[in-house]
Amino acid sequence: MTGANRREFLKLAAGAAPAVAVAAAAERRPNFIVLFADDMGYGDLACYGNPVIRTPNLDRMAAEGTRFTSFYSAAPVCTPSRVGLLTGRHPIRAGQANNTGPETKGGLPLSEILLPQALKQQGYRTMAIGKWHLGYQPKEYLPVSRGFDHWFGLPYSNDMIPPWVKTNVPLRLYRDAEPVEESPEQSNLTERYTEEAVKFIKASGGRPFFLYLPYTMPHLPVSASSRAGKSRAGVYGDVIETIDWSAGEILRTLKVLGLDSNTMVVFCSDNGPWHNLPERMLANGVEPWHTGTKGPLRGAKGTSYEGGQRVPGIWRWPGVIRAGEVSMDPASTLDLFPTIVRAAGAEMPGDRTYDGYDLLPMLRGAGKPPRNEIYYCVGRVLEGVREGPWKYRRARAGKAAAEAELFHLDQDPAEQYNLAGRYPEIAARLLERLRRFAGEIGAELAA
Repeated sequence: MTGANRREFLKLAAGAAPAVAVAAAAERRPNFIVLFADDMGYGDLACYGNPVIRTPNLDRMAAEGTRFTSFYSAAPVCTPSRVGLLTGRHPIRAGQANNTGPETKGGLPLSEILLPQALKQQGYRTMAIGKWHLGYQPKEYLPVSRGFDHWFGLPYSNDMIPPWVKTNVPLRLYRDAEPVEESPEQSNLTERYTEEAVKFIKASGGRPFFLYLPYTMPHLPVSASSRAGKSRAGVYGDVIETIDWSAGEILRTLKVLGLDSNTMVVFCSDNGPWHNLPERMLANGVEPWHTGTKGPLRGAKGTSYEGGQRVPGIWRWPGVIRAGEVSMDPASTLDLFPTIVRAAGAEMPGDRTYDGYDLLPMLRGAGKPPRNEIYYCVGRVLEGVREGPWKYRRARAGKAAAEAELFHLDQDPAEQYNLAGRYPEIAARLLERLRRFAGEIGAELAA
């Protein structure tokens, strides 16, 4: 090749390189990261109104993506909330409506298809890091038997040890299918999880990946490592700020590796704060004010008021999800399954009913919000339904008969004013909708 020909070849190659890169990028499947806090209050982040807890990384994630003000977990307690996120199905429909614990045999039915299993069909690398809480004995219920290539974390909640829970089973930290550490130091778990997450992302080698990081905290008992003492909100603030640091490290890693524009990151919580904690929890330094900030919402973890299921919800994917958006329309952790599966180019399994919606058209700005309803289940009892701004709730308080409650959540997000008597026709219509759905999924209704 002559010098002139060589120069011409290099010129043509240089011109073709961007086109080749664009074509290759178009063929690349996106990566997905789900950051899932435990018992985080609706008002724990600065971008959700907290006046003293500093969360610059999650605030920036919200500014670079879409922040939901009406985002809901699938249930107001730990296990069923995780069922909803990983299956896209209401926990009662999926067969696991209550929490598991150290003594539990079995867990989420093995017939359920989990999000990582759907993604494995598309060649995804998958890893779970953190609290599992969907069953751990026998081993068929562990994450590495449910679609995850690797797992590093705890099998259930960090309080399921004496003095808070009566059990002889020690809390163990697992790697894949084997326990590797007994009674791990809890104060540095968020840092250890973050190190594992960064390693997993760095090892992607160009293959698409799904990372599920359900943090152990701020579920009680809360503790923080050497980062402690930096928040004006005390140890609880330290825990939230450490989670924010973790999110920042993960986002920074994506940028350094050039994966930022090809990765969807979602941050949310499994349910609201544990303000109604039982007396047994007030031991070994646990204080009532270690339970976070519910913001303007009524109720708490384990209830069907807004404080039980309405949680922070932040979605970010540069160049795909609109930046700087604040959505007031309802969305749910149930929507992660169909949104992620379809964004990955996979097909939804056709042999079962799903309760989630694909949010991506709306998040892109190319479609209307697909969800108009939210259901509120506590265990196997269906206690409420939201339709647009209206919420109908029917739940028992102790031994008293269930009372009909109707709230206009746009005008009254704190659920202070019961309008059932003023708008009986709306209450009746939503009660009928509640009855129909209870029959569909096999739920009970409060009497």
